Amino acid sequence: MNTRDSAFSAKPLVDVQSSADTRHIAINKVGIRAIRHPVRIAERTGGAQRTVATFSMTVGLPQEFKGTHMSRFVEILNAHEREISVESFGVMLKEMAARLEARTGHIEMRFPYFIDKAAPVSGVRSLMDYDITFIGEIENGVTKFIMEVLVPVTSLCPCSKEISDYGAHNQRSHVIVRAETTAFVWIEEVVELIERQASCELYGLLKRPDEKYVTERAYDNPKFVEDLVRDVAAAMNADERIVAYTVQAENFESIHNHSAYALIERDKRKA
Repeated sequence: MNTRDSAFSAKPLVDVQSSADTRHIAINKVGIRAIRHPVRIAERTGGAQRTVATFSMTVGLPQEFKGTHMSRFVEILNAHEREISVESFGVMLKEMAARLEARTGHIEMRFPYFIDKAAPVSGVRSLMDYDITFIGEIENGVTKFIMEVLVPVTSLCPCSKEISDYGAHNQRSHVIVRAETTAFVWIEEVVELIERQASCELYGLLKRPDEKYVTERAYDNPKFVEDLVRDVAAAMNADERIVAYTVQAENFESIHNHSAYALIERDKRKA
């Protein structure tokens, strides 16, 4: 070993992040974003679906600390060895807060989830994909879990049906539900809750008898965007496992160059 190598190896590795900060300004969230990791999600049918999630992981940083240890977020993620599930999500949140000595923490896990669906008449099966986000928050050891689900559906305009001699305009709509739960809720349950309130649900594959069914189903079940969010909210109100929610609906109008939009927020604990 030469003199330079000897001097380099003897140099202490200073932990700059743990040094004091003199600006006296706390940071609400600091951490990593947009890191992808394979995950395993339990299915209601009893199996497990493997997918890839995009994570954001942050903690609150007190005013006296200069920085947080970014590498520890990745270590926590990798420690679960691709077996991150709904059940382990809260465990990982507590582990993150403990390892980073934080009073507050936040994890978001966004992933595509596939549900096998049968067409309404022919019974032909196909996969539908849904955008899902798990959100975990911890503050002083108390955790909460929020599930966000984006479901595409069909909506048919009641006004168009009423004033037209035949036909009515319809469109694809996106319904986004963000629900805070106190008990376990399957992803499939939230998806089905939303789809039941639409003019008609969507399918990945339809035969001609199925196309006839979904067209007539939507025509017999017209919904304004206001109807859509109110009906979903009523279903959320009836589920005691859901303590707070936000329901959004956006209709991508087929006869206008704008969307129709509505939102309802409710915290049942404040009712």
